[in-house]
Amino acid sequence: MPFTSRRRLRQAAATAVAVALGASSLAACGSSDDNEEASSGPVSLTYWTWAPGMDKVADIWNKGPGKKAQIKVTVKKQASGDTLVTKILTAAKAHKAPDLVQAEYQALATLVSNDALADISGEVGGVEKEFAAGIWQQTTLGTDALYAIPQDSAPMAFYYREDLFKKYGLEVPKTWDEFAETAQKLKKKAPDKDLTTFSANDSGLFAGLAQQAGAKWWTVDGDKWKVGIDDAATQKVADFWGGLVKDDVIDNQPMYTPAWNKALNTGKQIAWVSAVWAPGTLTTAAPDTKGKWAMAPLPQWNAGDSATGSWGGSSTAVTNDSKNKAAAAKFASWLNTDPEALAALVKESGIYPAATAAQTGDALAKAPDFFSNQPDFYTAAAEIAKTTAPAAWGPNVNVAYTSFKDAFGKAAKNQSGFGAALTTMQDATVADLEKQGFEVAE
Repeated sequence: MPFTSRRRLRQAAATAVAVALGASSLAACGSSDDNEEASSGPVSLTYWTWAPGMDKVADIWNKGPGKKAQIKVTVKKQASGDTLVTKILTAAKAHKAPDLVQAEYQALATLVSNDALADISGEVGGVEKEFAAGIWQQTTLGTDALYAIPQDSAPMAFYYREDLFKKYGLEVPKTWDEFAETAQKLKKKAPDKDLTTFSANDSGLFAGLAQQAGAKWWTVDGDKWKVGIDDAATQKVADFWGGLVKDDVIDNQPMYTPAWNKALNTGKQIAWVSAVWAPGTLTTAAPDTKGKWAMAPLPQWNAGDSATGSWGGSSTAVTNDSKNKAAAAKFASWLNTDPEALAALVKESGIYPAATAAQTGDALAKAPDFFSNQPDFYTAAAEIAKTTAPAAWGPNVNVAYTSFKDAFGKAAKNQSGFGAALTTMQDATVADLEKQGFEVAE
C-alpha cells in the first residue's frame, strides 16, 4: 500500500465538504490481487460489535447457501463508545484489527484519520439508494470514498404526554418559538411542572439539535481543519436553550437519574426531545405512563421547514487490516440491506435500521408496546427519518463532547446562559487538534 500522510488522511475524514480524498492508496488496499485471491475461496471474518444478538444475525449468513457458505463470520462482543474506539485504534496500530467493526457515525472520522478503516466504495456499488441522504453522507465523510455501511439510525423527534397536553390546553409545538411559548404557558398553569429539562450529561442531544439547525462543527479549509462548534447555527441553539434555563421555564437537571425518571413517571416533566429509541428508555424510566405518550416531528426553526437531527446510530466498517476486504464488504452490505438480515437486526438486536425500506417493513409493522396508542408510530418515524440533516464530524469528537459536559453542565446548574460555555467548547476542541499536530484554520 503506497504511503499516505496522516495529514492527508485526516483531511479525508472531513464531513460535509467534498474534498479530493487521495484515496488511491486506500483503494489499493481494498482491491489488491492478494485480497481478491483471498476472498475468492473459503474465508473467516471477525466482527467486533456491541449490539446484542448479533451472533444470531450472523448465523443466518453463516448457514446460507452458495457464496455465503464460503465466508464465515465470527462475532466477538465488545464494549461500546470510546472504549471500543480506543481498542480498535490500539489493534490497528499493531496491525491486528478485526475484519469488521461496528462504529458510531461520530467515530468514523477518528478511525479514518488514524488509517484504521478501508475505502469499500468499489465493493458495494448500488447500496446508496437504500439509505436517506443524510445518513449515507455520514459514512462517506463528504467524499467519494465509503468507509462503512449504515446500520442503525436515530432520528430525533418530540415526545409528549398526550393526556397532560390535553389537560393543560397545550398544542404540540411546530416551531421552536412555539416550544418556548408552550413551556411558558405550562409554567403559568402548573408552576410545579416543566415541559422538559436541558441535560448536559449526554452530548449527543445537543449535537443533534445543532445538526438540525444546520451546524457544521468540523470541515476542511485547504490543508487545515476548521472547527465551527461556535458557528451561527450552534449559537442559535445554545442561546435558545440557555434562555429557557435562565428564565426558569424548563428544568436544568441531567437525564438518566432517579430524579429524572421520577419526573417523567409522575408527570412533573411532560415532554422529552429524544430519538426513535425513546420508547425503550421510557419503558424503564416511566413505566406508569405506558400508552400516554405520543411522538411528533421536532419543532422547526422556521415554519414549514422539515429537518431533524440524529442522536446516535452506528455503521458496519471494514478495517485496513482485513485480508479479505471484498468478503467483509459483502457481508457488511448484506447485514444492512438484506430484508432477512434487517428483520433479524430488529428482532435480535433491537435496532432501528438505517435502511429506509426496513423502517416500515414487517418487523416494524407494529408500534412499540409503550406507544400502543399511536399505531402509526414507525410510519411516522420513517417520514421523520427521511428529513435527517447532514452531520459534520471530526477526529476529536470525544474532546468536544467532554468539554460540553463540563462547560454546559456548570452553565445549566448556574442558569448563567450558554454563550460562554459554547466558547469554552470551541476553544477546547481547537486546542486539542493543535496539540495532536493537526493544522487548524482560524
